[in-house]
Amino acid sequence: MNKALRSGIYLLAFSLIISCSANKGFVNPVISGDLPDPSVVRVGNHYYATATSSEWAPFYPYFKSDDLINWTQIGHIFDIQPEWTLSSFWAPELYEINGKMYCYYTARRKSDGITCIGVAIADSPESKFVDHGILLDHGKEAIDAFIFEEDGQLYITWKAYGLDDRDIEIVGSKLSADGLKLEGETFSLLRDDEGIGMEGQYHFKKGDYYYLIYAARDCCGPKSNYDVRVARAKSFAGPYEKYQGNPILMGGEEYVSVGHGTAVKGPDNQMYYLCHGYLTGDDVYQGRQPILQQIDINPAGWPYFVTGKDATRYQKTIKSAKAQRKSIDFEESFDGDTLKSEWTWNYPFSKNEFELKDERLYLKGIPKANNNYGTAMCIRPTAANYTFETQVVNQNSASKGLTLYGDQENLLLLSFEDDKVRLKSVIDGKENVIESNLVGAENVFLKTEVNRGVFCDFFWSVDGKKWTKLNKEKIDATALTRWDRVARPGLLHAGKTSEPAIFAYFQLKKK
Repeated sequence: MNKALRSGIYLLAFSLIISCSANKGFVNPVISGDLPDPSVVRVGNHYYATATSSEWAPFYPYFKSDDLINWTQIGHIFDIQPEWTLSSFWAPELYEINGKMYCYYTARRKSDGITCIGVAIADSPESKFVDHGILLDHGKEAIDAFIFEEDGQLYITWKAYGLDDRDIEIVGSKLSADGLKLEGETFSLLRDDEGIGMEGQYHFKKGDYYYLIYAARDCCGPKSNYDVRVARAKSFAGPYEKYQGNPILMGGEEYVSVGHGTAVKGPDNQMYYLCHGYLTGDDVYQGRQPILQQIDINPAGWPYFVTGKDATRYQKTIKSAKAQRKSIDFEESFDGDTLKSEWTWNYPFSKNEFELKDERLYLKGIPKANNNYGTAMCIRPTAANYTFETQVVNQNSASKGLTLYGDQENLLLLSFEDDKVRLKSVIDGKENVIESNLVGAENVFLKTEVNRGVFCDFFWSVDGKKWTKLNKEKIDATALTRWDRVARPGLLHAGKTSEPAIFAYFQLKKK
């Protein structure tokens, strides 16, 4: 089958899915954008979820839903980086104890770079989270906490030995009633005898069995092969028997890979597993997006996914759930007192480095130094084809404008500086000016067009109506994809703090 015909068939199939989902179901992802390792918890009639933020601040985006399908971001677990942390903000896990919301999270310790598990507490699900520091460290690395309760006794489990010359294990310990300290000896629940990886565990009990659902294989990147597996035991501490039918959920025609999630009872009292997945094709450059799949137990006592072993976008409707909202374009006019919660930024970077004033964003930033190319404010891409634009309303020598940002050493920048528009690439910290045009104006409109996730064109205008294309050939941004995250569109300033970038608006439109 030729590529054009195959693409047409996929487009028709997806259109039918969208049409059907309006009345009979919903379409994954249920939350758009790069949000790996999601955790979900039900509190009353509401659901709350959070996810890995990796090397982006603020830390651990936080969402709310009434039906598991329609989600609204309500903030972040941390607006300010916890004092003990260095980087790698991974795998947060939510848990409610006596009306308070706990978040157990993974991060590298500032003093030695070792990955530990910390804990933060909010007095209610929508109150401010207060950090309580490190809960546990375990050898060279402790990641992926999960909390389980049995007969009033709390347990915590985590992935251990991922950096050691030995098999990875899921290990556990009793947890104090207030959820703030370990009690007793650490014990092992499951070992990675196959040498394929083991992490992102979720525990539940049904009937005579304790089930341990976990992720295996390679988690990250467009060529990953992550999948979901299960083991069971007659007691929580084991011994566990791995299912001969593993994996129970994996990539297929619609997903490259899937894994690392938690389950929760839906409004229909059925069990739903929220994990992340990379879509196939050009949509892979949206990263690991949260997907929801119904899970049940077969007559032999093993969990299975109702829509099959291959993860699928289309899912049957959840009884009493509302119609699924369509994802919308993003726009920020900078006319309020705060930024929208979708914004993320590279760090070290704090709110002191930007200011909202006179319906403008003043991005002050820090000079290019220490292998950090300025300061970036970005949003998560939620489509393979989109445009994003801004207006830079001041003139100085600082590099300032639109970016497609991989990390501090790998990015594209459409910049207005010294009365010129410049298109730059930064690869492995080395800057290269690709194109440059003299503008002859005090301010300029900038626009970037992204096709198929990574192929980019760049434009500028003095009036926002008539656009001049800057690049002669499409720029391939594939190299900006990082191991554990994808490039994000947004704004960037690189220059002296005394020479800020002033932006009139930012908007992203899907094509």
